[in-house]
This record gives sequence, structure tokens and C-alpha cells, in this order.
Amino acid sequence: MAVAPINKVRQVVEYALTKIPPSKISLGIPNYGYNWTLPFVQGSSKATTIGNIEAVQIAVANNAAIQFDETAQSPYFHYVSEGLSHEVWFEDVRSLSAKFGLVKEFNLRGMGYWQIMQLFRANWLLLADTFSII
Repeated sequence: MAVAPINKVRQVVEYALTKIPPSKISLGIPNYGYNWTLPFVQGSSKATTIGNIEAVQIAVANNAAIQFDETAQSPYFHYVSEGLSHEVWFEDVRSLSAKFGLVKEFNLRGMGYWQIMQLFRANWLLLADTFSII
């Protein structure tokens, strides 16, 4: 599934707000994706962590159509390489915009990034366009 599906993130935020004031909550924003080899086997399957740009490069290199899961508000695609099936989930401007929307909707303190070392310029442009950064 998605790295941080918006429907699940929303559930966590709504629960957190029953215990913690919004002024003390910062939302974690993922800045990476996962490349899974299929079939998934509970307890033994492992994903490779990839950058968002790398995800798109993999899709292009494998002629894979990027799809968008409306429930998770997250992009994903499938491809086959060396006889192995893969499923990749990652973040793009649409998925990040949905997460930024939760920060605004619930008037949260702010956000912090998981894996800031993966360059994804579109994120920073969206961030600057969406918020006044202090």
C-alpha cells in the first residue's frame, strides 16, 4: 500500500486530536517511496526505499504507467524486471498536497520530513506555495 495513505493519516490525526491539542502536533511527511518485489509475503518480504524522482525514472525505464489511488491519494505503478514483479508506491505533488491539506484543515503546529536527503524540488515549490515558512 501507499507509504502514508491519506485515509490512514487522517485517522491518526483525528485520534491524536482527541488526546493532544493541534498546536502540539506536527505531521510527518514522507519524502520517499517503496519498491516491493511481489508476491508480498508477510514477515519475509522487504521493500527497497527509493526517492520520488527515482520512482518516476523506474517507471519510465520500464514503460510502466503511473496510476493514482484516490483513496490513498498516492501514486503507484507495477512493472516486471528480470522475471520479478514489482509494485512501487511513492509521493508526488498530488499526494503531498493532500497531506499539506490536513495540516491546514486541522490547524496543526506544522510538519516535519522523513528522509529529507532525497532531493524532490517539486515538494519545496509546493511547500513554499502552500505555507508561509518561518
